[in-house]
Amino acid sequence: MGIDPGLTRCGVGVVEGDIGRQVRLVGVGVVRTDAALDVANRLAEVEAGLESWFDEYRPDVVAVERVFAQQNLNTVIGTAQASGVAALVGARRGLPVAFHTPSEVKAAVTGSGRADKAQVGAMVVRILKLASAPRPADAADALALAICHLWRGGSSNRYAAAVARAKGIA
Repeated sequence: MGIDPGLTRCGVGVVEGDIGRQVRLVGVGVVRTDAALDVANRLAEVEAGLESWFDEYRPDVVAVERVFAQQNLNTVIGTAQASGVAALVGARRGLPVAFHTPSEVKAAVTGSGRADKAQVGAMVVRILKLASAPRPADAADALALAICHLWRGGSSNRYAAAVARAKGIA
């Protein structure tokens, strides 16, 4: 499950697949909050929305976009708070939670860490064989996160586990 954290719109994308196999879309959407609510209640809405996604799709792993410095401090704070909620929901369920930077995600799905949102959306369409990019962009970004982790994080983790087994560590 990929999560593009946000206080207004928190993108959620669920894929399944493996390296060398076709990646398949399982679910995609956004958790929305009412901007008229105070931050604490908006975070509670994000949590409740994510809990519903976790209940329905039962992911094996969670990939969350790592918060990066933005021009608007209020935006980055809200994004960081939503990111923490996403990580908490996954951790409570005993799931591995991975964080990927926007440039890692872009590089994984487009080949360039400097790709724009349109390029990311176009590649999500191509990889998942969709008719069009999911809207809003937060949903497509969440799918890109899930694909990135499947292709990058998953293989790194499997490689590390294989090395540890070979050394008799695990």
